[in-house]
Amino acid sequence: MTNIAFIGLGIMGNPMAVHLANAGHVVAGFDRSPERAVALVEAGGRAAESLADAVKGADVVCVMVPDSPDVEQVLTGEEGVFQLAETGTLIIDFSSIRPDVTQQLAEQARAVGFRMLDAPVSGGEAGARNAALSIMVGGEADDFAIAKPLFDAVGKTVVHVGPSGSGQTVKAANQLIVAANIQAVSEALIFLEAYGVDTKAALEVLGGGLAGSAVLQQKKENMLSRSFQPGFRIDLHHKDMGIVTAAAREAGVVVPLGALVAQLVASARANGDGGLDHSALLRGVERLSGKGVA
Repeated sequence: MTNIAFIGLGIMGNPMAVHLANAGHVVAGFDRSPERAVALVEAGGRAAESLADAVKGADVVCVMVPDSPDVEQVLTGEEGVFQLAETGTLIIDFSSIRPDVTQQLAEQARAVGFRMLDAPVSGGEAGARNAALSIMVGGEADDFAIAKPLFDAVGKTVVHVGPSGSGQTVKAANQLIVAANIQAVSEALIFLEAYGVDTKAALEVLGGGLAGSAVLQQKKENMLSRSFQPGFRIDLHHKDMGIVTAAAREAGVVVPLGALVAQLVASARANGDGGLDHSALLRGVERLSGKGVA
């Protein structure tokens, strides 16, 4: 049993905190929207009144917030984790942020007596709810071994991928692949519809062949029904594609497809789709094709 502070109870963090509580850990959750802690409390966890309240006595502090500045604020800001948590506490950042920021934060953490793992996740809301996330972990191997039971409570595929920042680098690659895949499935569906094909049947057979993918299986119903309630918002994928293109430029790596998809994601956001699920890239294909957008 571990005393865990979980900071950030949004679409992903909420079910993850619940799984940790169900696994028998003592979990105090904190979010700026207190109502998000209801499910955690029902699972036997506790709704912390503040970040300070959450981290008091915690062995592990988990963070799941939207972007690099948010993680920096939680950890290094006034009344942040580095000031409030007990020395030696293990910090696990489940957020998806810039690899260079993660490396800087890990160095700062070590300098003030903390241990830190970057552990971004993939699998969306469904993966979080089903404890089936893929978790790519950067940091010290000994810290990974200590945290492995916690990762196993929320994920299905858990891999230590290297030193600090490596988890974020792998997650950036993941987001490049996912965005390109969603765009390809979107274009294929609009193409099929233009020829009057039974699209449900077509996607079923495509999913059973080499064109099959987790993206096709998980997102096809969204696209067929034009139902884009967010599991992972376009706003967040826009942020992630910015990480991909910036990191690639810094490494001297050319990602022409990634750059194009990043612009298509940005276009979707500019057209007001930022709050929709990233499968709503389909709407961008409809716009470019002169089709009506539902």
